[in-house]
Order: sequence, then structure tokens, then C-alpha cells
Amino acid sequence: MLHNWLPFLIYGGFALAIPASMIVASFVFAQRPAKRTRARAIPFESGVSRGGLPPQRFTISFYLTAMLFIVFDIEIVFLYPLAVVLHQLAWFGFLELLFFVAILVVAYVYVWRKGAFEWQ
Repeated sequence: MLHNWLPFLIYGGFALAIPASMIVASFVFAQRPAKRTRARAIPFESGVSRGGLPPQRFTISFYLTAMLFIVFDIEIVFLYPLAVVLHQLAWFGFLELLFFVAILVVAYVYVWRKGAFEWQ
């Protein structure tokens, strides 16, 4: 009976040993500062210091560009599954691909005409 559970026990042992060894290694190799300075007491997260100027607001064009990038990026991702089964779908798949790309081109031209790609 133990023979069936042995791989799961080994996997569980590794699942517990790896995080535990990382925690122990962080305490062993940690460099303790000699004295606590004011610069070290200020919270520091994601490369941005909390001290200093307040955060500035982004313009609408920044958010518009980001949203357009996400929309077109997601739409291009939908081309991959279609390309995988395109040979099986034959002419129907090819026409569906052309229709999808035509919708993307129309959307791109519309956004371009509206001036969304101009950075001000």
C-alpha cells in the first residue's frame, strides 16, 4: 500500500523542503545593517521611494493608448487558434480569417482617424 503513495510522499517532502530551505537561507545569508538610518526607515516598494513629491496624474492619452494596446493585443491572440485549425477548416477558415483581419483593420483605421495614436 505504501508503494502507491511513495511518489506523493516524495513530492510532498520536496514541496515542504524547498520553501523551508529558502526561508532558512534568507535568515542565514541576510546582511544586518550596523545602524538604522533615516533612509533605511522610509518604506521602499517597487522601485519608488515614498518620500519626495506626490505622484503626478497621467493624461487621458496615456490610458487610451494603453487600452488600445490591450484590445489589439488580445485580438491578435485570437488569431493563433484560428491559424492552428486553418488547414482543417479549408476555405471557410480562410474566409473567416479574412473577415477577422478586416474587422481589425477597420477598427485600426477608425482609431487612427480619431487621432488616438497622436501623443500630445
